[in-house]
Amino acid sequence: MRFSTRTLGLMSLAIVINSVGGQISHWFRLPIFLDSIGTILAAVLEGPIVGAATGLVSNLVRSLLIGPVEAAFAPVSLVVGLVAGLCARLNCFKYLWQAVLGGILISFALTLVAVPIQVYWFGGATGAGSDFIIFYFLHLGRALIGSVALTILLSNIADKVISCVAVWFIVRQLPARLSGVYAPMKPRHS
Repeated sequence: MRFSTRTLGLMSLAIVINSVGGQISHWFRLPIFLDSIGTILAAVLEGPIVGAATGLVSNLVRSLLIGPVEAAFAPVSLVVGLVAGLCARLNCFKYLWQAVLGGILISFALTLVAVPIQVYWFGGATGAGSDFIIFYFLHLGRALIGSVALTILLSNIADKVISCVAVWFIVRQLPARLSGVYAPMKPRHS
């Protein structure tokens, strides 16, 4: 598949948005990641393939800036872009409540991919702010896989709902000259 110049430009902007959000989360050790807003935006505006590619490339670029842990989670970002694009194709970004639901759906899908990576490659801890929650669940007597799964799901529901709502607001604010370019994904004002 060949991407147009417009699509590559959008993907580049999305990667920058992801990098800035992810870096802010990293600096402040937040329990959410903020590194998928650009991926979701690209997916909503251009579809699941562009979203998946944006997520994948974004993590690979961020691995150069932050460290190799980011590259290990590239498949997770690919799933984020893919599911966000599929949600957009199903018109899940028309209303605010649908964007919230999209964030929840993305969270469940990515949890299936992220848990094995985090447990088997990293022993459950990656140095993210959410590691505290994993250790808390472990302290309560939960198993490692359950602790990691619950933490990933909870922190990503918060993160992806925030990200999807942010994208919903961004898309609603697109200028009229871009409305025709991205018309299928532009939600109507409710």
